[in-house]
Amino acid sequence: MPKKFQGENSKAVVARARKNAAKVAENEKKQKEAEDAYWADDDKNVQRKLQRKEEKLKKKQELDDRKAQNRLLHDSEMTSIKTITKVTSNSKVTRAQITETQEKSMTTRKENPQETFNEEPLVENLNRLQIDGVDARGVDEAIASLSLKPAETDRHPEKRLKAAYEAFEQTNLPILKAENPNLRLSQLKQILKKDWMKSPDRKSVV
Repeated sequence: MPKKFQGENSKAVVARARKNAAKVAENEKKQKEAEDAYWADDDKNVQRKLQRKEEKLKKKQELDDRKAQNRLLHDSEMTSIKTITKVTSNSKVTRAQITETQEKSMTTRKENPQETFNEEPLVENLNRLQIDGVDARGVDEAIASLSLKPAETDRHPEKRLKAAYEAFEQTNLPILKAENPNLRLSQLKQILKKDWMKSPDRKSVV
């Protein structure tokens, strides 16, 4: 009879250990998944809040980037403006240069006094000219004085007619009152109106 193997098989031990380790890892994984599922927040409002928060942060980051870019553009523009002003500032005229040019112009005037004034004869101001004794104060009067048509005496004949009627009424109403003392004022005015329609004064006005 052959002898029994007293020791352990090393391959079997390694395989068993590997199996146990895999079992332990799987158990830990299941336990972790269960814990994660237990603590997971499935609330849609919370998810939306988190999404909004992320969008807000992204927008803020974009705004900051834009501001930084604008600041860089502004700084570069200001430096270019400063260089332009430095270039143009050299062309400014100083007080000494102004006085020097004034002195030169004074000396040239003293040397050539004839060039300083104009010897043309004075011409009469046509704006103040009076034509045939006409004195026009406004634009309408000036146009009327220059026009060839005879000037219109009255532009409002209805006003003239009314004034003539009032004058006729003042002269004839007392006469009618004396002739007809029993009549009322409205009746007297009706009679006066009929007389006015036949009156030669009205015909001359119209």
